[in-house]
Amino acid sequence: MKLIVGVIEARNIPAMDVNGFSDPYVKLQLGKQRHKTKVVKKTLNPSWGEEFSFKVEDLNEELLITVLDEDKYFNDDFVGQLKVSVSQVFDAHNKSLGTVWYSLHPRNKKLKNKECALRKHEDMDVKDISRSFSGSSNSSSPPRQDDNVSSKEEKSSAQKSLAGRITQMFNRNFDIGPTTSTRSTDLMEMPEISRADVFDNKSDDQSSSFEEAMEALCSRDQGSEIPSNLPGGVLLDQLYVIAPKELNFLLFSPDSSFPRSLAEVQGSTDPQIGPWKFENGGESLKRIYSYIRAPTKLIKAVKATEEQTYIKADGKTFAVLASVSTPDVMYGSTFKVEVLYCISPGPELPSGEESSHLVISWRMNFLQSTMMKSMIENGARQGLKESFEQFTTLLEQTIKPVDSKDIGLNKEQILGSLQAEPQSDWKLAVQYFANFTMVSTVFMSLYVIVHICLAAPSTIQGLEFLGLDLPDSIGEFIVCGILVLQGERVLQLISRFMHARVQKGSDHGVKAQGDGWLLTVALIEGSNLAAVDSSGYCDPYVVFTCNGKTRTSSIKYQKSAPQWNEIFEFDAMKEPPSVLDLEVFDFDGPFDEATSLGHAEVNFVRSNISDLADVWVPLHGKLAQACQSKLHLRIFVENTRGGNVVTEYLRKMEKEVGKKINVRSPQTNSAFQKLFGLPPEEFLINDFTCHLKRKMPLQGRLFLSPRIIGFHANLFGHKTKFFFLWEDIEDIQVLPPTLASMGSPVIVVTLRPGRGMDARHGAKTRDEEGRLKFHYQSFVSFNVAYR
Repeated sequence: MKLIVGVIEARNIPAMDVNGFSDPYVKLQLGKQRHKTKVVKKTLNPSWGEEFSFKVEDLNEELLITVLDEDKYFNDDFVGQLKVSVSQVFDAHNKSLGTVWYSLHPRNKKLKNKECALRKHEDMDVKDISRSFSGSSNSSSPPRQDDNVSSKEEKSSAQKSLAGRITQMFNRNFDIGPTTSTRSTDLMEMPEISRADVFDNKSDDQSSSFEEAMEALCSRDQGSEIPSNLPGGVLLDQLYVIAPKELNFLLFSPDSSFPRSLAEVQGSTDPQIGPWKFENGGESLKRIYSYIRAPTKLIKAVKATEEQTYIKADGKTFAVLASVSTPDVMYGSTFKVEVLYCISPGPELPSGEESSHLVISWRMNFLQSTMMKSMIENGARQGLKESFEQFTTLLEQTIKPVDSKDIGLNKEQILGSLQAEPQSDWKLAVQYFANFTMVSTVFMSLYVIVHICLAAPSTIQGLEFLGLDLPDSIGEFIVCGILVLQGERVLQLISRFMHARVQKGSDHGVKAQGDGWLLTVALIEGSNLAAVDSSGYCDPYVVFTCNGKTRTSSIKYQKSAPQWNEIFEFDAMKEPPSVLDLEVFDFDGPFDEATSLGHAEVNFVRSNISDLADVWVPLHGKLAQACQSKLHLRIFVENTRGGNVVTEYLRKMEKEVGKKINVRSPQTNSAFQKLFGLPPEEFLINDFTCHLKRKMPLQGRLFLSPRIIGFHANLFGHKTKFFFLWEDIEDIQVLPPTLASMGSPVIVVTLRPGRGMDARHGAKTRDEEGRLKFHYQSFVSFNVAYR
């Protein structure tokens, strides 16, 4: 059995300190189980609002409740205590004593004028811990005793009358008439209104109000885009087997038990969740969520307040921005931590179930400038990392995350549903040539032909001779020029169309060859592609490049939002692909250079493969950014050689290096992936201690994997971390040892122009062409590291 005790507030606590106040807190003990509340500073009427649970093994046990005053330099001062038998709770109506006031007693059993509000009930079923409290909330305060009572008889009678009232409260659940003091009644009612568990007693009307608020937000959504991730970094990026709407209700509905369970796991106390309210004329939906954060090694327990605001809700996609303020910490008034929750639909699973994609990102919002900015950011980053690891663990216990294997099994189903739209040449010709230029040229040609038929031959005059008929006026000269220009333009259109049909040979449907890492790209559609013709449309096609191999899509005529539905497969690669480059061109005939409409890069090292199963890729470039162009892709990477990828790769490396390379443990690989934010298929080959040479040598570790070279250093809490791709490297040189390199050879890694810009803070130099150069020295075993 489980006993739940709620310590709400106390009043008329005696002043135990010289400043005329006390720093009270409550200790609770049942057998060997002990709990205590937070300390409320400088008050005689403290409010705690905390709940504690005890495991009951013997109904004859007594719950000892003691109020103490905290003293920093001496022992804490005793204020008062009381005892409640567990059997009284068990025998009470609904197994609950309700919310009542109790008088505290000193150790010498003399009555003091101190009262504390407690709420208790017992759950018979240990699993059913979400039952609402059933105690009466309208019990009024017992009459106050006079502080100047000196007669023992008066004290005894007051004690007996108070005991009788408490006995009645324990054994009967009835209303006590109101006292003459309105202030006492207000004090009794305030805890019930401000308690955080008010949402545990939500009625159906309150539940429907949240649903109605969601419906109102969805109806007002103007089709705005999902907000991009905040620059602080991504805390969670995962697919779950749950519909987006249900995931939104789980995380943010007032009826959900998830926030309370999370508070228990994280050690937070006194959670107070406010109601969702419309603000700014119904444009935004907000609520306030406050709690006491658990103390850490560096920071004591402090109060945190979250202002949660819906910034998008359309029924399928939800985005909530939480602004967290902790003014009680050092420099707490100078910053806020903002956390963005984005819920979007995930790919359909083979079982037919819906999935949701949850991405949580964060950033620091500094309200004032401070010299401690970097220290605050590092502390917030570490705290968020620990908090959301607990968040992820609890969420995975509540709902099932999507396994990447489930999405892989769905690949054939997804690709099989894609069918390129067949169009006949005649239909395309009508669509392509149905424009003003062609119609006007045909009309003028017919007009001229009719004129030739009706007009009589003119006499030879001027410089004309037989077979040469020149214009006889300025008007005829202008008309001839227009006809020539129109004819040239029509011939160009016909030439472009014919060559495009000849070269339309898209790589769609060409099967990959060999065993290894297979890359499959499904090009679905484009959106808002830039128009370079006077017609307001373009003739786009896409070129994909990976590991030096290219695949080209078909040309779509006169489209700014083309539909392709084409599938491209790259021949098997020995190593997993690192980057897929894509560029969109506008076809402008066989002789003119194609105009680039935008380009993009899909980095497999920085992306989770499961996230690429259905993705919109924004295009870069002047034209693309001006029009906000993007492509809809579905990308799949799989290995056909089985599960011995790591062993086979290391064997090949051993032959090249001439040294035994041991397979790293799963824990080491997991830590390596977590350190650099790499996907699960990336594994560690080896790592070396060395110095990174910039202005001053920085000692750290160099990590090598099949696709990246990474460096990490931690000098007195100041971390340096970066990596770049092997395929970005243009050259690797060795400089002879010098006095500046402390007698050690230097490995200089030079990247190709414009590559590896995310790692530029670790480069020693950058030349005029944009090549970054990284200098590594002081290896323990230089020859092994160089090989």
